[in-house]
Amino acid sequence: MTTAFIFPGQGSQAVGMGKSLAENFPVAKSVFDEVDAALSQKLSAVMWEGPSEELTLTANAQPALMAVSLAVVRVLEAEAGLDLKRDAAFVAGHSLGEYSALAAAGTFSIADAARLLRIRGDAMQKAVPAGQGAMAALLGAELDQARAIAADAAQGEVCEAANDNGGGQVVLSGAKAAVERAIALAGERGVKRAMLLPVSAPFHCALMQPAADAMREALAKVTMQAPVVPVMANVGAAPLSAPEAIRGSLVAQVTGTVRWRECVQAMAAAGVTDFVELGSGKVLAGLVKRIVAGSSPVSIGTAEDIAAYKARGA
Repeated sequence: MTTAFIFPGQGSQAVGMGKSLAENFPVAKSVFDEVDAALSQKLSAVMWEGPSEELTLTANAQPALMAVSLAVVRVLEAEAGLDLKRDAAFVAGHSLGEYSALAAAGTFSIADAARLLRIRGDAMQKAVPAGQGAMAALLGAELDQARAIAADAAQGEVCEAANDNGGGQVVLSGAKAAVERAIALAGERGVKRAMLLPVSAPFHCALMQPAADAMREALAKVTMQAPVVPVMANVGAAPLSAPEAIRGSLVAQVTGTVRWRECVQAMAAAGVTDFVELGSGKVLAGLVKRIVAGSSPVSIGTAEDIAAYKARGA
């Protein structure tokens, strides 16, 4: 098996995502109905009609992105004979996408994934009062350089590497003043570009500890099965299959660095040559191209993408 299926994270959401799937495939519509029922909310209406500001809210974006990814999985199973256990070497997801990967691999149900992501989104939003945290992207920086900048900018406040996305893109997270100092330092130290990100909270840093505590409590109550295929976990950049290890990793992920570059490199080193992104957008495919030289990742998120995938005989 030389294929890894990868699942996008926050930032890939867009009004209209998943609509063509629901209109063309009953199995996709049933996923969106299941998520709506699990959340007691017509989240699908927000996904397809907006407004964008409501979809972008962390508590909505996270389960919504999972719903689109799982709808794609169900359609590929029904229409293209996809069998993750047979066809995948690994699954992996970026931040919230790890929940999508785990649901796809049978670790927990779609309904449980939706409820967990609603709790996660709410808890991450509430962990830090609005305006007190920030995130910044450093473009043209490697992880060690970004960590050194964060350490020097902290000055007693939190400033940490949140995402190592690969291709010289590292995201810092922490107290707003510290992140702003890091942006200034990055310019002085030759980083090509450093900019604040339009996010509502400082994800994946120590300030998220209240959210990690909330997820520890929520995950303890959820029944989890071993995934049918190993999940390449964000925080360890190593494959996991044991439910208790996965549970601990998901808690650590809230405050820990998303080691996406290392996850992709580890999958490639293990023999993966084909990366298939399932869900909204093409962000992860773009990152994979920069991490694995010569790779040609595929993104599947619409009815048209499904048709193209089937036409290739994949």
